[in-house]
Amino acid sequence: MPDEFAVIAPPRARILAAARDLFHRHGLRGVGVDAIAEAAGTNKMTLYRHFESKDELIVAYLRGVVSEADDIWRKIERENPDDAQGQLRSWLKRAEECITVDGRGCDLANAAVELTEAGHPARRLIEKMKTEQRDRLANLCRRAGIPKSEVLADTLTLLLEGARVSRQSAGCNGPSSKFIATAETVIETFKAKAKPKVSGKALLRKRAS
Repeated sequence: MPDEFAVIAPPRARILAAARDLFHRHGLRGVGVDAIAEAAGTNKMTLYRHFESKDELIVAYLRGVVSEADDIWRKIERENPDDAQGQLRSWLKRAEECITVDGRGCDLANAAVELTEAGHPARRLIEKMKTEQRDRLANLCRRAGIPKSEVLADTLTLLLEGARVSRQSAGCNGPSSKFIATAETVIETFKAKAKPKVSGKALLRKRAS
């Protein structure tokens, strides 16, 4: 966190920025409120004035992650207006960036692994966001004219989630390095299902004409 940010930003913003950095690098359970307060240049009393508990801070941190993901979707749509095929290609590039730029993986998925309590408010947020992202992708595939868009969205979602985990376990030269090539192959396979099949008799008639 830059020194000028620590001086200018209000305490809540500094706390959230510090939490985001520490949670991302060390995990939710690996970071205590003392470390967050120190990194934010404040104290626990101030932290608890803005966030009643660590769980509330975790939720706020994950809401920031969700907001950034929404910004990416809006940018994809803004850069490719009325072009669903272009938006899908842009989504693939953004997804690849998520895999290659940061080896720590998805903040939401990592948090879901650590938060084992079924009723934790952050888990509900994670499930809601992941569902919305998948539905958004399905809608994009549908608008791009690709058949079985729901199944394709599930396939691409699983491919992305798996690639981010593989990046952590197998390194940057593992299967995750082939994400775009694999995804494009999957998309082309689904597109091929939309092409009408020509019967043998029709093919013979076409050749004879």
